[in-house]
Parts: sequence; C-alpha cells; structure tokens
Amino acid sequence: MYEFNVKEQLEGVIGWMRSQMESCRGKTAVVGISGGKDSSVVATLCCKAYGTENVVGVLMPDGEQSDIHYSNELVKLLGIRNYTVNIHAAVRGVLDEMERLGIEPTRQTRVNLPSRIRMSTLYAVAQSVESGMVINTSNLSEDWVGYCTIYGDSAGAFSPIGMYTTEEVIALGAELGLPEKFLIKPPSDGLTGLTDEDNLGFTYHAVNEYVRLGKCDPEIREKIDRLHRSSRFKFQTLPVYHNGLPMVIEDGTDYYK
Repeated sequence: MYEFNVKEQLEGVIGWMRSQMESCRGKTAVVGISGGKDSSVVATLCCKAYGTENVVGVLMPDGEQSDIHYSNELVKLLGIRNYTVNIHAAVRGVLDEMERLGIEPTRQTRVNLPSRIRMSTLYAVAQSVESGMVINTSNLSEDWVGYCTIYGDSAGAFSPIGMYTTEEVIALGAELGLPEKFLIKPPSDGLTGLTDEDNLGFTYHAVNEYVRLGKCDPEIREKIDRLHRSSRFKFQTLPVYHNGLPMVIEDGTDYYK
C-alpha cells in the first residue's frame, strides 16, 4: 500500500513546474481547456506556479459543443485570460480535401484529427503571446494504455500530471479547491459520445490499481499490458539515423520553438 500525500505532491509539482518553465525560457503557460479534470487541474496548477496573469486558457470546440459551459465556467473561476478558437472549419477543411482526392477518412482519422489540430492551435497561440509554452494535460492512467493522440494531446513543453493517476489528479484538484463538477466530468472521444472507459473496455480504476498496487483481474491485466506495449512509440523521442558525420551544437539554441 502506498500513501498519496496530496500536500507534499502539490508542493513538489508546483516547484518542478517553475523550474521547467525557467529552463524552457518561458513565461506564459498556454493550456487547452476542456472543462474536465485534467485541464482544470493543470490550469489551476499553472495559476499557482506562475500567477493568473501568466496563464492563457484556450477553448477549442469543434463546431457546437454541448458541454462548453464547463470550460467557460473554469476560466471565469480562475480569472485567466482566455480565447475560444473554433476548430471546425480547419477539421472540415482537411476532411473535405481528403475526400476530394479520393482518400476516405477512417473513423480513427476523424477521432485523431481534431486533437492534432487543437495542439497546432495551442502552439500557434503560444508563439503569439509573450514567451508562451504549451503545457501538456495528460495523466498517467491514459498514457499507460496509450489513450492519447501522438502529436495531439500527447504533446507539450512538459507534463505536470503525466505521472499521476486519474484518482490522484482528482485528489490534487480537490486540494486545490476546485468544485467537484470539474473533477468528475467523464472524458469522451468527442465523436461517438462514448467515454474513454467505454472505448477501452475497462475502467481507469483498474489501471490505477494495477499500476500502483499490482492488483488486477488477469483478463483485464492482459488487455492493459497489450495496450501498454503497443503504445510506447507515442512517448519516445523521434528516432533518427546516426550517420557518423560531425555535428557542431551552438549553445543557446531554442529547441522548444
């Protein structure tokens, strides 16, 4: 049994976030706001680490979004600068061009494309505000089974909650004083209306028990292990061919821009 000391964890992650921002030579935290627990907790952590004046929330509905009020309420609660960028025209533009060329978008294409366009939008905003840095909002439970989009929600300058399970993220949010409604909103794929857990076929609680305590139903354990193994490529640095040629590195190169 492990003990999750939420106060100690908060102190540690906020200090780490400050050092990461400094090492990136950044100032303004740019966070995609969905109104769910992950983006709500990360946005709140950013306010604690950098001050509300240095946090920008970006709302990115794909056309009409029935639950956009969660995002609007969160940015109002935190008092942060925020922008709403509707990505529908961008998503539809790519899909229309594919269809015009005779390329039939698969279901996975339709699910992943909005996530990648949202990340491109976040980087566009980050590069248009003072020393902006995109802050990742993924958690350990999702990442463990690869439930994320490579170059989409898996991207960012650094990841404050990437080593916290869904239940630990909720505990952090509660300690930060976030209202419960921002911590219990079930995440969905944004296309079918199904939750992450519906698509996975098991609960995040099962993942959390397995990761932290080693306890899991054998059948579910097999599914988790298979998804974990097959998704590790999403979290690796881009492989490059080392050709043996000389390379001169210039000090001070900004690899984040």
